[in-house]
Amino acid sequence: MAKFEDAIGTILKNEGGYVNNPNDPGGETKYGISKSSYPNVDIKNLTVEGATAIYRRDFWRFSGINDQQVATKVFDMYVNMRHDAIKLAQEILGITQDGLYGGNTEAAINAMDPQQFLILYRARLVKHYELIIAVHPNEVVFKENWLERAKQ
Repeated sequence: MAKFEDAIGTILKNEGGYVNNPNDPGGETKYGISKSSYPNVDIKNLTVEGATAIYRRDFWRFSGINDQQVATKVFDMYVNMRHDAIKLAQEILGITQDGLYGGNTEAAINAMDPQQFLILYRARLVKHYELIIAVHPNEVVFKENWLERAKQ
């Protein structure tokens, strides 16, 4: 079973420190926690411990995944793109794409070879990010980081 403690370091590393990029629809962000999603949080002074608590409470759903690497990847993408991350996983699993992480999605993930899942998921993530940039060209500034993250 996957552990939050083994996954959170990846998320904190990928999300990075404080930024306030005008091209980012999330606005002011630190450790991936955005002012637009958490208007009552002092983003600039948010600590790693504070961000970790938010991630555990609001984002971690994946302890039932058997493979830690798969759980970390899905968690990382869920942090980055919320329900779209689940829809993309459901797409490659060939199940209903409702964007909701539940027992059916978890069972399908666990039934698939972990390395095969990761290969297909990474490829689908790259395609998703490229579509975002095609529709929102001003977000091209994020392309390099998004693609690197997708391929991890």
